[in-house]
Amino acid sequence: MQKTHSELLRKMVVTAIFGVVGFILMVLEFPVPLVPSFIKLDFSELPALITAFAVGPLWGVIVCLVKNVLHCFLSSTMGIGELSNFILGSVFVFTAGLVYKYKKSRIGALIGSVTGAVLMSVIGVFSNYFIIYPLYSMFLMMPMDTIINAYHNIYPFVTDLWTALLVCNLPFTFLKCMVSVVITFICYKYLSPIIKGEKKQTAKK
Repeated sequence: MQKTHSELLRKMVVTAIFGVVGFILMVLEFPVPLVPSFIKLDFSELPALITAFAVGPLWGVIVCLVKNVLHCFLSSTMGIGELSNFILGSVFVFTAGLVYKYKKSRIGALIGSVTGAVLMSVIGVFSNYFIIYPLYSMFLMMPMDTIINAYHNIYPFVTDLWTALLVCNLPFTFLKCMVSVVITFICYKYLSPIIKGEKKQTAKK
């Protein structure tokens, strides 16, 4: 019972810490070329992905929740951007963590990550079309024509929202995920023993 309680406490502490790290990375967002200015790049899924691998997929989702709740206090979108980030980030890290949970190997992690990235990218098209952009238009007084024109100015052939999301958001989201995957693969083996409380055991070996 004591071991179970200690394990739960460790997972909660790790999740809280990585949630704060995710929030900091979320604040450090920056614009990138070839996408409208309201789409920013950040690496806040990175700590959530590491948590999903090291602690479990549900804990990775909680990291996504923590970082977005914290970021709501700095939100310029009335929480709409944070809602989108939570939905998509949760799909990504939960899928990756779930696959890795049942296939604990680098291949399992890679399959889970790529699958999660694909799902996040595809679901992002539909969530933006049916939920997020309509909310932007409704609550932020951003007409849909203005949103589409932001894409049209970069890609003249884009004249509707579906095309904009498929041409721009889908590949951008996928590449954003894969950058987090690459960084995770580089640093995970160094962080995993510490996160899992195995540092002393590793030292003895």
